Amino acid sequence: MRILVTGGAGFIGSEYVRMLLAAPGSCGPADPQLEPSVVTVLDKLTYSGNLANLAAVRDDRRLRFVRGDICDQALVDEVVADHDVVVHFAAESHVDRSIAGAAPFVVTNVLGTQTLLDAALRHGAHRFVHVSTDEVYGSIDEGFWTEASPLAPNSPYSASKAASDLLALAYHRTHGMDVVVTRCSNNYGPYQYPEKIVPLFVTNLLDGRTVPLYGDGGNVRDWLHVHDHCVGIALVQQKGRAGEVYHIGGGTELTNKELTARLLAACGAGWDRVVPVADRKGHDRRYALDIGKTTAELGYTPSVDLDRGLAETVRWYRDNRAWWEPLKPAAGA
Repeated sequence: MRILVTGGAGFIGSEYVRMLLAAPGSCGPADPQLEPSVVTVLDKLTYSGNLANLAAVRDDRRLRFVRGDICDQALVDEVVADHDVVVHFAAESHVDRSIAGAAPFVVTNVLGTQTLLDAALRHGAHRFVHVSTDEVYGSIDEGFWTEASPLAPNSPYSASKAASDLLALAYHRTHGMDVVVTRCSNNYGPYQYPEKIVPLFVTNLLDGRTVPLYGDGGNVRDWLHVHDHCVGIALVQQKGRAGEVYHIGGGTELTNKELTARLLAACGAGWDRVVPVADRKGHDRRYALDIGKTTAELGYTPSVDLDRGLAETVRWYRDNRAWWEPLKPAAGA
């Protein structure tokens, strides 16, 4: 099997590549049938893409790397041509950046997805896995979203992802393409670019700096370890039904204030290091996914306990300063 992974040098994409190639510390593919003959990473290496994320597998003869933009039609057409499966991670993904400037999100997330879908359609790819987010649903006060819940995105980022989801599903309904869509909750783990809350707070605390907490800290998120996410994607790639959406969640909800307390404790810091800041514009109050369909159909169950996962994540950042210290100036900007 020849697998193309877009955005494979990013946080989640690189975990998927390491898992497929069974890098040290990875449990390997969710099923032997997923073992690839070739894994090609297509990545533009923007600020959050990093070849160091692939260091553990860089000598694997099955790995190929192509630097390029998913909006480059000629390049995408050439790369997609000889692959059986496309797993599409590549996206602009930071809400705050989308509020400051939405254009790159629309171009990459919508036009880039359309460019990939067109190439996959032309070349008859056997499966197209489109990786998305719970943020496309907006905010939910109580209960859980199912895969049939209406989309109601509230940020330019989530609106661009909702558009790309609908576009991917439209290619299934119009052309009969084998497309599946995954929507995940908030990811954390090693190699996450330090603009997101967990690595931002951890690296700031390790440096003796303060951390910014939005609003009253009451926004609720479900936390999913990146490895559990990738195991779920692998199950969808292997066994998901064409034209369907599958939720991948972690099963542990925390307010941002509760998460902050855990990170402070893990880093040996106190609340004097927390600085309240004005809330984000349009900040969704709560996200919550029902993962019952994914569990029932595919056998997905998150395996990384949040306490263990956060402890291991803090330890990774403590032990890998050489990875994140050069990234901090850009992340802060």
